[in-house]
Order: sequence, then C-alpha cells, then structure tokens
Amino acid sequence: MKAKVKGIHSPDIFDLASYIPNDAEKFSLLLQIMVGPADSDGEESFDIEVCTPQWLIETYQKNDVLIGRHYLIVFEYNYDRIISRIVSYISSCEGKTWHELAEKIGRLGLWEFEDYQSRND
Repeated sequence: MKAKVKGIHSPDIFDLASYIPNDAEKFSLLLQIMVGPADSDGEESFDIEVCTPQWLIETYQKNDVLIGRHYLIVFEYNYDRIISRIVSYISSCEGKTWHELAEKIGRLGLWEFEDYQSRND
C-alpha cells in the first residue's frame, strides 16, 4: 500500500500558496497534511511544524533540550520546496496496512490517531 497527499493547509494562514513570512529566514508555521491510501478514498491528518534554525534560536533558551519529532527544519521559506519535500517523503512510504503506513508518515508529522487506543483494547 502506498500513501497519497490529498490536501495541505495551515489553520493559521488563509492562503498558504501565496503566504510570505515577514522574515524568510526566521519563521514557524503549522501545516496540516491530509493523507490517505493512494488507491482509495479517505484521509487522516498529520501535523508538521515548519521552522527555521533562527526561529528555534530566538524561541528557546540555550539550556532547553528539544526533541525534533514532527518539526521540518528549513533554512529559508520556499513554499514549493517545502511542499515538494513533504509530498516526496509521503509518496515514498509503503506499508502492508494503513496503520503501518500511517506510523511511517507519523515520523514526519503528528498523526491524529497516534497512540490511539480503542475502548475495547
């Protein structure tokens, strides 16, 4: 089974395709990537924080220790390059089941069902 990006948006930016940050070398934005099986309907959300090293430096203290999971770190804002890299990564993921595939995609973005346990488990 392969994955397909079925939509990309930001809850904070109305027109993501034309957005330009105030400082292309110091920004952070949340992207929500809608992904589903390439050969069927359905999609689930994966959240990615896209940011620059300069934003991290100015946002956190020197004694902070960060775990970088679900962050996509770029050195400047380039919408096409960011989207292309996300789509390329997701398109390269394969799995025997949707759950296995979603866990691989979840290495890039926070899967809305990560760590979900049904009431019957």
